[in-house]
Amino acid sequence: MSGHDPDLDTLVAELNRGLPSGRAEGQLPAGASGLDPVLTHAAQLGASDLLLVVGSPVALRINGRLTLTGDAPLESEEVHGFLLPLLTTRQHQELQRNKSVDICFQRDGIGRFRANLHYQRGTLAGSIRLLPARIPTLESLHLPPALRRWAEARQGLVLVTGATGSGKSSTLAALIDIINAERRDHIVTIEDPVEYMHANGRAIVEQIEVGHDAPDFASSLRSIVRQNPDVILVGEMRDPETIATVLTAAETGHLVLSTLHTNDASQAVSRILDSFPAGNQPQIRQQFSLALLAIVAQQLVPTRDGRGRRPAVEILTASHAVRNMIRKGEDHQIYTAISTGRAEGMITMEQSLADLVRKDLITRETALAHCFRPDELPRYLK
Repeated sequence: MSGHDPDLDTLVAELNRGLPSGRAEGQLPAGASGLDPVLTHAAQLGASDLLLVVGSPVALRINGRLTLTGDAPLESEEVHGFLLPLLTTRQHQELQRNKSVDICFQRDGIGRFRANLHYQRGTLAGSIRLLPARIPTLESLHLPPALRRWAEARQGLVLVTGATGSGKSSTLAALIDIINAERRDHIVTIEDPVEYMHANGRAIVEQIEVGHDAPDFASSLRSIVRQNPDVILVGEMRDPETIATVLTAAETGHLVLSTLHTNDASQAVSRILDSFPAGNQPQIRQQFSLALLAIVAQQLVPTRDGRGRRPAVEILTASHAVRNMIRKGEDHQIYTAISTGRAEGMITMEQSLADLVRKDLITRETALAHCFRPDELPRYLK
């Protein structure tokens, strides 16, 4: 952690002094959220995330680095005053029931936000993501132009993988925006919660929020395939039933975009297959090998000048050889296929990091800190 923002520190102190005392836990304050001025300041500073944790000052993540706003730690009542006004009655009930809730909210003149409210050490806490005001493009995200080809596909599965905060949702939003602008398709998204709002372009876009418009991903997906969609976005493949339905949809004439929380493409293959009992895996391997179009694994890497981050991406395309590896259970050979498959649009994470070093966008030390296979990186830096 580093940095000190005296302006935000003063702002938080002023807001805290105005908080009512004696608020009972679970009581929903009336009126607009006192968090709005803090959100405004965070947006002005270009923060990607805002953390509210009892016992710590308000913290912002700017260019990937966590910055404390001062020395005054937040108290429980202050965190309640910031966070509880964000919740509807239903969301508040979910928070009390599950001790965690994901929400999206919008503040006029400030922006749109995604938040996770949860409990830690018996106290309420929140992590708020600041969403861009506009739907990003592949160019604005500094992603390879080759990813556009997957927005032109008519059938199959495209997976975007990476850790939390690696930009998966932004990548998918950019792909959906291309389809929306260029194709007369029916696009349906299932998200928890809905992050980017897509107005109808050439396409018709329906956005289903789990917990509000549907009970869960699996049941929503089963319903969607009967609604004549051309393109389906599934926010996350969380369980075997959802994965199985996604594979079936991708096999039967739909373009399906989704995410997984894995670091690289090989792990994504294993994660999907390991979700099923051993007896079912031959069938799933067959389905997966036929449905897959590409896996894009990404992470955001600090730039050399410290003023931003650039994506490093690993791309696996479902070539004939890769499909055979998946079908035959030769998953250990997938990395080799990626590393030798540049002619087919593939690239390993190490190759991508090396490219960023050669372009003088990141340092060698940063590349080493973010690579998955340190022994492989030096040969791409020569």
